[in-house]
Amino acid sequence: MKIIALPLILGLMSACGHGASADAYETDTFVTSSGKTVRFHALTHASIRIEFDGKEIEIDPVSKMGDRIIDYTTFPKADYILVTHEHFDHLDTAAIRALTKKETQLITNQRCASMLGYGTVMANGDRLTLNDEMTLEAVPAYNITEGHLQFHPKGRDNGFILTVDGLRIYIAGDTEDIPEMADIKDIDVAFLPCNQPYTMTVDQLVRAARIIKPKTLFPYHYGQTDVSGIADMLKTDGVEVRIRHYE
Repeated sequence: MKIIALPLILGLMSACGHGASADAYETDTFVTSSGKTVRFHALTHASIRIEFDGKEIEIDPVSKMGDRIIDYTTFPKADYILVTHEHFDHLDTAAIRALTKKETQLITNQRCASMLGYGTVMANGDRLTLNDEMTLEAVPAYNITEGHLQFHPKGRDNGFILTVDGLRIYIAGDTEDIPEMADIKDIDVAFLPCNQPYTMTVDQLVRAARIIKPKTLFPYHYGQTDVSGIADMLKTDGVEVRIRHYE
């Protein structure tokens, strides 16, 4: 790793041209083993807001997906921004700018850091301590289907495992059911993508879930893919599936 210088509340985001504010999204709450609260806000597609112990973590913040607009100027400033890779539905300089304060740490791969001119660079396999209660691991995310390899070549992009007070969160990024998933263990909450040709089919996602065995699974990045049957497909596998607005 190297540094480049320089209430459960169930709200629905607006589907029109008006930017939705920070409190307008479906929220899922988890409690760590020591009793602290972690909240996940389902923003859109691959964009996730995480709250933990007064810290704000933004995953792949993007201001506009189709006719869905997020008004990040209404959000708390981020302590950490994680960007998995360079595609427009993951890297948005306007969203990053709106969320950034002096102390914000942007963590991404080499390509994004080079494009932005700054950032903490993590490559596959790197680990980073964010604070006394939070650690981050960068894991592989890539395509394996012939004819799709150019979308996310092996070694370029990241998935992330974020551990907060012992709660292990796997944010897969844009990937298929790659062999390295066999090394991902003890996951409490997983976000797995589901839209071919760019990420996984429903069957691939189910295979990935059976390999990783998360306690709770959020299909995300699913676009127009029908993910409604995933819960039934995994009902005997001990995986709780939650469908949120991650189109």
